[in-house]
Amino acid sequence: MAVTLTDAAANRVESFLANRGKGIGLRVGIKTTGCSGLAYVLEFVDELADGDEVFECRGVKVIVDAKSLVYIDGTELDYTKEGLNEGFKFNNPNQADECGCGESFTV
Repeated sequence: MAVTLTDAAANRVESFLANRGKGIGLRVGIKTTGCSGLAYVLEFVDELADGDEVFECRGVKVIVDAKSLVYIDGTELDYTKEGLNEGFKFNNPNQADECGCGESFTV
């Protein structure tokens, strides 16, 4: 499988990369934190690391390290605006539950 982007997410990432002026893509990963155990991490990538998987979606390179891929394989990243709130939303088929504040999740 892969990690994919919706049109809205791809457009937002392209905009961020253009404003930044450099970068080959977006890293999507996880870190251990929060009350449910795992949290998503997004960061721009200037160069690939050993073991990175690269997925191309809607013209954007999505980079995932092997450790994170186990937890987020099949995830679709969306960008939403709801009222005054806007941000990336993770649609992860592996996610079993999330904490009440929505900051962390379990698989």
